[in-house]
Amino acid sequence: MLEKILTYFQKPEEKTLIKSAYDFAWRAHRDQKRESGEPYIQHPLGVALMLTKMNLDTETVAAALLHDVVEDTPHTIEEIEKRFGHTIAFLVNGVTKLDKIKYGGAEGKTENLRKMFLAMAQDIRVVLIKLADRYNNMQTLMFLAEDKQKTIALETLEIYAPIAYRLGMGEIKGQLEDLAFKYLHPEKYKWLENEVAEKYETHRAYIDKLRPVIFGIFKNEKIAPLEIHARVKHFYSLYKKLLRYQMDFDKIHDLVAARIIMKNIEDCYLALGAIHQVWKPVPGLIKDYIATPKPNGYQSLHTSVFGPEGKITEIQIRTPDMHEKAENGIAAHWAYKERNFFSRDLNASKKELAWVEQLREWQKAVRGSDEFLQSLKIDFLKDRIFVLTPKGDALDLPEGATPVDFAYAIHSDIGHQCAGAKINGRITPLNTELQSGDAVEILIQKNKKPSEDWLSFVKTNLAKERIRSVIKSKIKKVIRIQSKALSAINLRVVVRDRIGILKDVTNVISSQKINILSAKSEGAKDPYHYLNFSIESKNKQKLEELLFAIKKTKGVEEVSFKI
Repeated sequence: MLEKILTYFQKPEEKTLIKSAYDFAWRAHRDQKRESGEPYIQHPLGVALMLTKMNLDTETVAAALLHDVVEDTPHTIEEIEKRFGHTIAFLVNGVTKLDKIKYGGAEGKTENLRKMFLAMAQDIRVVLIKLADRYNNMQTLMFLAEDKQKTIALETLEIYAPIAYRLGMGEIKGQLEDLAFKYLHPEKYKWLENEVAEKYETHRAYIDKLRPVIFGIFKNEKIAPLEIHARVKHFYSLYKKLLRYQMDFDKIHDLVAARIIMKNIEDCYLALGAIHQVWKPVPGLIKDYIATPKPNGYQSLHTSVFGPEGKITEIQIRTPDMHEKAENGIAAHWAYKERNFFSRDLNASKKELAWVEQLREWQKAVRGSDEFLQSLKIDFLKDRIFVLTPKGDALDLPEGATPVDFAYAIHSDIGHQCAGAKINGRITPLNTELQSGDAVEILIQKNKKPSEDWLSFVKTNLAKERIRSVIKSKIKKVIRIQSKALSAINLRVVVRDRIGILKDVTNVISSQKINILSAKSEGAKDPYHYLNFSIESKNKQKLEELLFAIKKTKGVEEVSFKI
């Protein structure tokens, strides 16, 4: 593995530094074994190789080789600094500090996160090493006890994967989520694995057949793609999307997408136009992330078209630089050959890391550990959407955010004086949940004050704090709205008729502790029947769990609901 790392470096002094760091780490860890039984040195080697493939600088790779030396051996940070210099010692010390507090209890979680974001603002490379370290550890999680597996997997899903997303590192984010999903929900993971195995191959074969057709389309237009390949959707991302579409695979059109790499931006748009001349685009599914990048820096053109055989097919078009950035995010700003980690595209990196500075200021005002952790997950690490200001700038907000959250994210005075909002040119209520890509304009009224009612629907901690500060409310509890309350729900289950099917489905609903208001069966086209239930649920997550459980029941073909 060391030889593979060394092939990425050209200068003799770079190779010498890497070899020296490896030799020091090997001697320090020579008597240690991992839980898998392999020599411990394989872990820092794996972390270093991952960062090397991201084209990170020599000092980062050397620090990755040394990142566990101070934590797990008698060697000190002073020894590291004396031998390898201040920068490498700083990076190793940063990772060591993150390792010292484990993810257990609110205090531990909070302190770990505070240290992580402090390190991130000082030098992002500390967190890049930590992400690679976590990914390598997740690959050997099967050798730990089950309780440790779940604790580490939960931390990975709640903290590390979202941080990777915020840093634009799409590939490692997807892999971390899939690894965590496997240990947190093994039954669901196995079910999904069985369900999609054949579907993946069918869709991949379809994209393979599409490739020469696309090449032919571009040849007629005298444009040449650098590469056309298939992109397979990650398991956890697919599972979350299935929940939104009531476990209906027929509504998932991006299970496998065609990804086209063009040499420059002009060719990306020419390619999009050429494709649309041959295959009709699906209305509303053309997304231009080149003109309007996502807040984490992601750029690409996305379109869904009615392709051959009438199949809806997602196609992504981007340049090589955009592709590298989509995979490696903030790490793609710097290549090791630049020799200076902060020399390349510093203004872009500062813009994309503005949320880290915002977080540092915000956390000073948050006192309680529980409040910090919960607000952090909502304000900074939850599933993100991006919306557009009237000037066309993209603003990053948590999923479920409203125009009031948007207003306060722009400026406190805009939030205080918010009297109405236009979403995509139409006046809408202030409690409307924004969707990714919405263009939002805030209508203000001078001398207006925020309403206490806003606290019942705003999502971000920033908005809540600003509202409370103006109305001087004596609210002691932090209002946390994790999901919309659900009232009576009509549940329809399509089943293959058999003796006992109604009882089986009823038992599944009851086992989820959901109240059944009424139930009836009606005939459909043989051999199918409809089972109609009126149920009561105030928990969106429990409803999602119920859909999954019913879907697994023998004889159930389809599940749908209406509120």
